[in-house]
Amino acid sequence: MQKWYHILHKNTGLSPYVWVVFYILPFYFIFRSSSTYEVVSGIAMIILFFVCYVLAFLSKGWMIYFWTSLQIVISIAMTVMFGYVYFSLFLAFFIGNIQNKIGFITLYTIHLISTVVTINMGFLSKNAQLFNQLPFVLVSLIAVILLPVTTYNWNKREKLQGELNHANKRISELVKLEERQRIARDLHDTLGQKLSLIGLKSDLASKLIYKNPVRAQTELEEIRQTARIALKEVREMVTQMRGTRLAEEMFRIKQIFKAAEIELSVEGDPDLKHTSLMAENVLSMCLKEAVTNVVKHSNATACSIVIEPARTDLIVRVIDNGSGMAEESVCRGNGLRGMRERLEFVNGSMDIQSSESGTQVVFRVPNAFQQPEKEAGS
Repeated sequence: MQKWYHILHKNTGLSPYVWVVFYILPFYFIFRSSSTYEVVSGIAMIILFFVCYVLAFLSKGWMIYFWTSLQIVISIAMTVMFGYVYFSLFLAFFIGNIQNKIGFITLYTIHLISTVVTINMGFLSKNAQLFNQLPFVLVSLIAVILLPVTTYNWNKREKLQGELNHANKRISELVKLEERQRIARDLHDTLGQKLSLIGLKSDLASKLIYKNPVRAQTELEEIRQTARIALKEVREMVTQMRGTRLAEEMFRIKQIFKAAEIELSVEGDPDLKHTSLMAENVLSMCLKEAVTNVVKHSNATACSIVIEPARTDLIVRVIDNGSGMAEESVCRGNGLRGMRERLEFVNGSMDIQSSESGTQVVFRVPNAFQQPEKEAGS
């Protein structure tokens, strides 16, 4: 449980000064009584209620339900004796902040039934104080029904959003770690062996330069050739680092959908062999943006990604079963406009089909099939 004085302000949007009214209001009902016994017992119940309320927020385990049960009993007694039903609002709010589902349902049911029964008993006994504040009693009863459920769902959504953000952050960290390890392996495989070879041949050439100049010249030529090959491989590796492969992006996409609890199905092979790195990089960025839109705005429960390679084009479809997109968003959305501009840069295109049953986004980029080396050389 969070601290009670933080929860009141954060989750309800009500200023703490509004709640002060409910702190002071029970004394008004109590001092209207002419009996000294009722006044003293009423003050004792008010103090005991707020002590239990704070202790319930500070407690853990079964003690939460013990203090809450005492509050329910005090609320019933205040309603019967003084016609003060507004402690039920405190209880409704507190019960909504209970994270355990079984505990929430149990206390919500007990509190709702006890409040309804107590108010009906007051009306049947013709309690004048309840009749005088009938509109406020009805509003309080509606709050007892709706406030716990609303607060519980709000807290659950906040928790899921926090878990999703944590999962995305963790995925990002793991991807960076994997990328560092891949770069280390590539550098070791690319440069390590060739630099060792250059060092050995350099030592050999320095020994042969006077004994066998022709052999030394051959070794120097091989050193030069090895250095050129190493430089070429480093350039290719740097080029690959600058781009994002679709297969790598699909891995991150699967993790995002899993964290968002959206069912994902993938058709086709994301390991592209005939698409340029630039086009694949642009496609990966656009696919990432489309997936982000599905998770944040579509309210979808399932999504499918279809990869359709053809001889001249590569087509990728993102299909969700969400609530669709507004026409203004399709035409003027900044994210969608950015995707179109990226695709136009590589002579690609994007098409969006949206309805109440879901949205389909179609990406199309050029696909360049390479000829075999024998055919190219003939």
